[in-house]
Amino acid sequence: MLRIALAIVVTAVGLVLLLSFKPHAVTTAAQPPAAASSTPSSRSTPSASAKTAHDYTGDAADTRWGPVQVKIRVADGKIADIRVLKSPDENPRDIEISNRALPILQSEALSAQSAHIDSVSGATYTSDGYMRSLQSAIDQAGL
Repeated sequence: MLRIALAIVVTAVGLVLLLSFKPHAVTTAAQPPAAASSTPSSRSTPSASAKTAHDYTGDAADTRWGPVQVKIRVADGKIADIRVLKSPDENPRDIEISNRALPILQSEALSAQSAHIDSVSGATYTSDGYMRSLQSAIDQAGL
């Protein structure tokens, strides 16, 4: 009988410790998502098509970890550039995820010329918010 009571208490303590674990916060220092804006390779020198380029800002998409908002530049009927205006950055882990995921999402979206792209593993919420904001900007542009 004592063993059963001890097993129940140990199990309850273990369960409480497991449920109180919060893995999202990391104590390491990270830089804000600088890579979230356009990459140097996507910038071009001014040309005749730059005169016909227009910017469209997507709606901010709320996610579990914070809002995501993008702005697209459309030139000659195509998405020429995508810049992230807002991304989750409340703690170092958010920044780490954004720094890793946003350049991948940008590259995929520019290649696909669409918001119908795959989510980045480990950044599902950020990916979903990115795609929703991107689709909003694409809708505004009429693409």
